[in-house]
Amino acid sequence: MDKFNGPARLMIVSDLDHTMVDHHDEENLSLLRFNALWEAYYRHNSLLVFSTGRSFTLYKELRKEKPLLTPDITIMSVGTEITYGEAMIPDDGWEQYLNQKWDRNIVMEETANFSQMKLQAESEQRPHKVSFYVEKKKAQEVTTALAERLQNRGLDVKIIYSGGVDLDILPQGAGKGQALAYLLKKFTAEGKRPANTLVCGDSGNDAELFSIPEVYGVMVNNAQEELLQWYKENARDNPKIIHASKKCAAGIIEAIGHFKLGLNKSPRDVMDFSEDKIDNIHPGHEVVKFYMFYERWRRAEVENSEHYMQNLKEVSHPSGTFVHPGGVERSLYECIDAMQKCYGDKQGKNFRLWVDRVSATQIGSDAWLVKFDKWESSEEGRNCCLVTALLSSKSDVPSGFSWVHVHQTWLDGYAAADKSAWLF
Repeated sequence: MDKFNGPARLMIVSDLDHTMVDHHDEENLSLLRFNALWEAYYRHNSLLVFSTGRSFTLYKELRKEKPLLTPDITIMSVGTEITYGEAMIPDDGWEQYLNQKWDRNIVMEETANFSQMKLQAESEQRPHKVSFYVEKKKAQEVTTALAERLQNRGLDVKIIYSGGVDLDILPQGAGKGQALAYLLKKFTAEGKRPANTLVCGDSGNDAELFSIPEVYGVMVNNAQEELLQWYKENARDNPKIIHASKKCAAGIIEAIGHFKLGLNKSPRDVMDFSEDKIDNIHPGHEVVKFYMFYERWRRAEVENSEHYMQNLKEVSHPSGTFVHPGGVERSLYECIDAMQKCYGDKQGKNFRLWVDRVSATQIGSDAWLVKFDKWESSEEGRNCCLVTALLSSKSDVPSGFSWVHVHQTWLDGYAAADKSAWLF
């Protein structure tokens, strides 16, 4: 919540499964396109919020499976839990609010009377959420009868059916929409309400997000019938909500452009960065651009040209240094020469790279201290290092920045097996 002194330029609030994450995209290209866009142009002045039906346990599992960025805020368990930052610090005020007219024991007693309801895994049961599986043809009957029984016991609950199988019972004040409304109210009280908010979803438990006043909304192209039906009945005439023509994260990028919320051309869609003219260049753009080229060089997706290596040296300080995660120090020019010899060594292989948590602090008139996580994914698994870089802003350099010093350390548990093959 203390990331900026003032309001965020944009806040994106996105569901994960089948919205931000396309489980049919084995190479995760749609998600990687969004990652590059966010870290290059938005991370430094905007907020990323993941709003998922997943519990903490399943959310952590997804992070290990997919190249997800680290959000500023995480809303989990269908809006019953709100946490902040990488440390995922819980919002105690939200928990206290949800305790009103809620008794989990009574919910368990009453649901035991319904043989049609099958309790989900223990990991999905949370203090303010009880989750079941219910067949689609029985859902309406169960929902109506259960709501009446719980009301008769003095509880004020919300029953959400989504995905054609998942039934969640929550306090009436919970849900993805209420969690977002709570955050917006909190930001407003602090004078930090985001200039624009874009909500993104695909299923029934996302419908509440689109009900919040003054937000933009995108239903990704692969949205389920239950959400499309809600849209027809409740929001068909709302020009701030669209049904995207593209799936998952690509649909989110499409919506950024449709509503003119900012740049929506991902660096992954730019093949020649010399033609990528951006006003008010930020160090985050330079970082993403460099590692995007690095991936393409090793995958042989750019021409094997001495011209590219010369360009890299032009944006590197002549006496610049690189400290390998293993502790070995080399000159940046030496590293560029080593990189030249690795051209195409990942061609035809599942090799991808992305950066996360890019932050930049101006520490002098032309000096920037930049920190980020650099991830590599290949058939051997995932590797990650924490990077601290010193960049100098130069008007005579095409990119606007010159690399002076780069220092990397391994993230615990993610060191490369072959450390000699780790470049930059």
